[in-house]
Amino acid sequence: MPVPVPRQRAIPAVECGQAPAASLDSGPSKEQAPAGTTNPAENPTTRREHPTEKREKATNETTHQLESTGPSNLTLLLIEDDPGGSPIVPDLLDQTGKPIRVRTARNLTEAERLLTDDVHCILLDLALPAPAPARNSAEGNGNGDAHGDDELTVLRHVLELAPRHAVLALTSSSDAERGAEAVAVGAQDYLFRDELDGRLLSRAIRYAVERKRSDSAERRLAEGRLRAQENRRLERGLLPTPLLAGSPLRFAARYRPGRSRALLGGDFYDVVRTPDGTVHAMIGDVCGHGPDEAALGVELRIAWRALTLAGLCGDELLGTLQQVLEHERSDDEIFATLCAVDIAPDGRRAGLCLAGHPAPLVAGPDTPARLLPYDNNGPALGLLPGARWPRMQVELGAEWSLMLYTDGLIEGHVGGGRERLGQDGMVEMVRRQLSEGLRGEQLLRATVNEVRELNGGELADDVAVVLLDRTG
Repeated sequence: MPVPVPRQRAIPAVECGQAPAASLDSGPSKEQAPAGTTNPAENPTTRREHPTEKREKATNETTHQLESTGPSNLTLLLIEDDPGGSPIVPDLLDQTGKPIRVRTARNLTEAERLLTDDVHCILLDLALPAPAPARNSAEGNGNGDAHGDDELTVLRHVLELAPRHAVLALTSSSDAERGAEAVAVGAQDYLFRDELDGRLLSRAIRYAVERKRSDSAERRLAEGRLRAQENRRLERGLLPTPLLAGSPLRFAARYRPGRSRALLGGDFYDVVRTPDGTVHAMIGDVCGHGPDEAALGVELRIAWRALTLAGLCGDELLGTLQQVLEHERSDDEIFATLCAVDIAPDGRRAGLCLAGHPAPLVAGPDTPARLLPYDNNGPALGLLPGARWPRMQVELGAEWSLMLYTDGLIEGHVGGGRERLGQDGMVEMVRRQLSEGLRGEQLLRATVNEVRELNGGELADDVAVVLLDRTG
């Protein structure tokens, strides 16, 4: 069991002799041992130590326990209104035969002071009177069961005080129903005061500690799964839904984030059709791979769609996107590359703007796959204030396939060496796959899978690919 490092605190009343500890049948506990005597179960001296000396000693003992491969001693906090006059805790040993340390508190105020990180389990006597405000409230509720309410009020207070600790409820054998109610409220188990013995209590403490640990781990696992599901729903909602109603073009896309267990990376894309029949397609890449870069990519995509539907295009649109990036990025070094294409309503020609991004690939029935011109490639967004991005006119023909992609597709390695696939390798790969009859979603799936296989596993960078097809 891992040992938490105890936080610095004042010397508890029981440990410094200001309050009596629970009497054991075999004699006084360590906390009760008078000066000049030694507990045979433990070696530390019983002289009163300076607070600084006690903290250093506790730190050294914790370090030794963390380095040890064996289990550490358990510590029990007993909360009972008269621990000195009513000895209810017998000798206790853990599963290795080591004595279980016992601290005692007569009320909740003392319990809060004694409840340090090295306490593993709390044994609460349900007969303990409730705090005054809670007791007065219970007496005035008019239901005739104020005593029972007091017991559960004390338990609820302890559970709020120690949400990470195991709690055992102690009651009389004639009040088993109250013990069951205590478990329903949140205690790990309940015990009968008049049937208590060392073996039973030791086993109950170990069981309660392990059950609390298991419950906490199960709760953290459930919370982690819930957060993961919420993140996936959020990320799926942030991926674009193409607006191509009324267009004869066919659309396909593949997206693989570089971050482990993520659905969204710094790459982004979108496709929309404006009322005049022009189809606008875009793909971009924010430098970096973290959640901040993914969020910035979503912002740029949404801004691009809004600006495009508002009628902006080419240099004016990219200049406005650069302003958005400059205002939203978390660091002045962050930039984004982008490729924007606007396809004329007749589908035979298109305008192309590149902002530090690889040129798209185009292929036709009678023409092999090739890269579109990239001589007038402008700078990436966020690098140069007042930059310009010229718009190039390109001819597509009657039938064609246009593929936009991010650099994650071409920067994977080939085999086990340092050589990268590159644009030329990608063009050859797509030519071969087209000759094999692959189209649309099948073509993109085969391309991404082959790039991964050549790389020898998952790609380190995000990958986004968009494919638009026009048939005659």
